[in-house]
Amino acid sequence: MLTALNLELARLEGKQKATAVGLAGGLAVGALALVVYAIGFAFAAAAAGLAEALPLWLSLLIVAGAILLVAGILGFLATRVARKASPPQPSQAIQEAEWTLKTLRGNG
Repeated sequence: MLTALNLELARLEGKQKATAVGLAGGLAVGALALVVYAIGFAFAAAAAGLAEALPLWLSLLIVAGAILLVAGILGFLATRVARKASPPQPSQAIQEAEWTLKTLRGNG
């Protein structure tokens, strides 16, 4: 009886937490969509501001070039970080396990 009540409580708690996580995920996706639009509007505002002193086509070209420059830098940094993370195996844990096996075999 007590076990069944504990299992029921665990099931209800899990359902509540899953619902909360799902709701939080949906809200996060909505926030992300709004941030993407805001970034687009910021770039458009930058181009419109430049268009006050330069022709519109040049303003748009400058903003596009700045976006591509930042994207290139981020891509370069991403490849550097990815190289540091590869290979995707826990090399320190493997080395520690090998040392442990050597120690156990030496003492055994």
